[in-house]
Amino acid sequence: MLRQLLVRLHPEGIPWPAAILYNRVSRTFIFQDHYRLVTEDIASRCPQGSLLDVGTGPAWLLKMIHRRWPDVRLTGVDVSAAMVAQARRNMARAGLADAVTIGVASAESLPFAEGSFDTVISTGSVHHWKDAARGLQEVHRVLRPGGLALLYDLVTDLPPEVAKALVRKYGRFRAALLWLHTFEEPFRTVEDFASLAHAAPFGAGQVRFVGAFCCLELAKVK
Repeated sequence: MLRQLLVRLHPEGIPWPAAILYNRVSRTFIFQDHYRLVTEDIASRCPQGSLLDVGTGPAWLLKMIHRRWPDVRLTGVDVSAAMVAQARRNMARAGLADAVTIGVASAESLPFAEGSFDTVISTGSVHHWKDAARGLQEVHRVLRPGGLALLYDLVTDLPPEVAKALVRKYGRFRAALLWLHTFEEPFRTVEDFASLAHAAPFGAGQVRFVGAFCCLELAKVK
């Protein structure tokens, strides 16, 4: 009930001027370290061809992915026009304006043809989606047969071993801030996050933890 209320009240995209603040906060160590962890996790799944980042935010993750795989065609979308403008500035300053394409779009209505991407990712965005089932239908549609979706998000019930690892790595204060963050945004439990696969054409998926993120991995059957 509380989560449903938060979904209705919480904005799907980050508006101006909050987009400017988020861009600055996302440069901090804990954010950048998680972008690195996610990049390494994607590396273990051997991305190739083309990759779409849904809810790309400031696009720092795409910047890291480009450094790792400069030959992968990278596209990012975000529902917030203010955040897209910020992301484009970030990529221009990094000399990647021609290497990374970023546009305004919601997860529930992706402006791409069926089978456009080899990999679709989303980091810290799924809990913002107003209609997650519709968003996953769109992710499935734009994936090529045999493609992979990797969805990373915070959850409300971190396993004890994951929570302890976060404290050891980031300290009690930073770990506590992550935990408190789960009370103000409509995050899911691990079980609820995993169950999203059954409400979409994927039908099944698997979850694991990458730092503080719970990752839902979904494959589009050939």
